[in-house]
Amino acid sequence: MNSWLTYRWFWPLAIAVVLLNCYLIYSDQWLLSLLPFALIVAFLAIFRFDFAIMVIAFSAPLSFNIEYITDGKIGLFIPTEPLLAMSLVLIIAKQIAKPFIDRAILNHPIAWVVYVYLFWIGMTTITSTDILVSIKYLIVRLWFIIPIMFLGAQLFLVKERIRLFFWLYAIGMSIVILYTLINHSLYSFGEKEGHWVMWPFFKDHTGYGAMVAFVIPILIGFYYSKKHSLLTQIVIIGLILLAFIGVYFSYTRAAWLSLFAAAGVLALIKFKIPFKYLAGLGVIAILIIALNWDQINMEMARNKSEHTTENFDERLQSATNVTTDASNLERINRWTAAWNMAMARPIVGFGPGTYAMEYAPFQNPDNYTIISTNLGTMGNAHSEYLGPMSEMGFPGLIIMLLLVAIIFYKGITLYIRYPDGEFKTLLLSLILAMVTYFVHGFLNNYLDTDKAAVPIWGAVAAIIALEIQLDRKEYRAQ
Repeated sequence: MNSWLTYRWFWPLAIAVVLLNCYLIYSDQWLLSLLPFALIVAFLAIFRFDFAIMVIAFSAPLSFNIEYITDGKIGLFIPTEPLLAMSLVLIIAKQIAKPFIDRAILNHPIAWVVYVYLFWIGMTTITSTDILVSIKYLIVRLWFIIPIMFLGAQLFLVKERIRLFFWLYAIGMSIVILYTLINHSLYSFGEKEGHWVMWPFFKDHTGYGAMVAFVIPILIGFYYSKKHSLLTQIVIIGLILLAFIGVYFSYTRAAWLSLFAAAGVLALIKFKIPFKYLAGLGVIAILIIALNWDQINMEMARNKSEHTTENFDERLQSATNVTTDASNLERINRWTAAWNMAMARPIVGFGPGTYAMEYAPFQNPDNYTIISTNLGTMGNAHSEYLGPMSEMGFPGLIIMLLLVAIIFYKGITLYIRYPDGEFKTLLLSLILAMVTYFVHGFLNNYLDTDKAAVPIWGAVAAIIALEIQLDRKEYRAQ
């Protein structure tokens, strides 16, 4: 890479961008003020893929949706999505002109499942009830997956970049947590205010809580991965405490449940319980729940704990209140609608990204809550699994489950055979971080946003890169 392109022109360009932006803001030209950011995006995407990916990692928690300043006419997260979009175009062009992504990445088992996933999104886009919405959905998935997973895995073959990528995401997320806590303190940490004080960085407390929970295992992994100076230890401990305070005041029950799930998976990994036994236990648990569902439902019906309480133990108990808790009841309403949609179109669903526009007539009136609407204007399916089922049929659900299964299978088996050291610990922390997200995914879905997609696909890229490195070292050692 030519150094004069990277450094000689960088600072003059940066100063010009700042001055131009100040002038446009002073002139009240808010939309035009985004032009300097577009120039930065173009510069990074063209000349420094590695730097662009790191900027995306840091910016993802701090990005904001410009629909707030365009009256909903344009929905785009700045600066991450323009940078991802341009990176996507340039990566494809460069790969066609002169392939540069390692074939081992392109042929990795996780990559093949991702190909099937993207193929099925494309197929169900053709049969969608709203093709334009589904095309947009497909494009967004492409610019999340190709730059972050495929290019990320290529960059992560230099494994020190893995550490830098997640440090930058953790720092960006810590800034958001600190901002949110300061803003929340102005309202005495009230539960109702806790639903929106993270704006404009996060739309509501559930997405915020999910990503705060995600970053906790990573920060703990950084602490235990190697010996640090006293100052570094203090900083990391401070960030861990900040994250726990953040998740507590997020008033997000699913975030705490996902952390408990991650702790359980950690115990299973440390005790080296074979995967086939874990799968068997999962099947047994599902059968027990199915056979005793009436009794379980009766017990949940007796639970009157409300989500609105600020008492921690009552908040956790409210997660199973399906009698009076409107949030839980509305989720059941959305899940039922998703199931009814899948039954109506079981093979191809209604099309990627169409749930919010189609679920209204599939609601069961018996499941209506005080926050339900007959027009179905309240968002998505609140599930990373039922959403694809309603939008892409039962094959969509199966592919999503297969994708999650292959990610954890490859991650855990790689951890077992990876040599002790910093990156073994970091690998474990990434596995546990993804546990928090995909457990949370039973109750919410955020992979259509940069907040979740960037770190999740980044973690997948890290697993792919670390496995390729290890396989090649083992091959050379033979």
